[in-house]
Amino acid sequence: QVSLVESGGGAVQPGGSLRLSCTLFGGRFGIYTIAWYRRDPGKQRESVATIEPEGRSNYTESVEGRFTNSRDDQKSTVYLEMNSLEREDTAVYYCNAKLWPVRYWGQGTQDTVSS
Repeated sequence: QVSLVESGGGAVQPGGSLRLSCTLFGGRFGIYTIAWYRRDPGKQRESVATIEPEGRSNYTESVEGRFTNSRDDQKSTVYLEMNSLEREDTAVYYCNAKLWPVRYWGQGTQDTVSS
């Protein structure tokens, strides 16, 4: 059974950086598109970034130029480097592995940006 484990969340001041990791267990990592979502209480879940098996990434407009996705197939891990963090980036971040019609979700990691 495929499972995803996220790590790297935490608290940081505005302008700071965090790096999230998402590791896939129990499956062939290289065949999945990995997506990052976030949800802040009172708001809808938002797609943040995706990285396809061949390494191509897409970002939502609000994080373009600040967040960078990368994947290490040897470690079955995707990294989301988040720079110039803003208070609006505060949320629980989830990673998602998808290969139609299947999706797997991680447990989420909390990121808090405040002074």
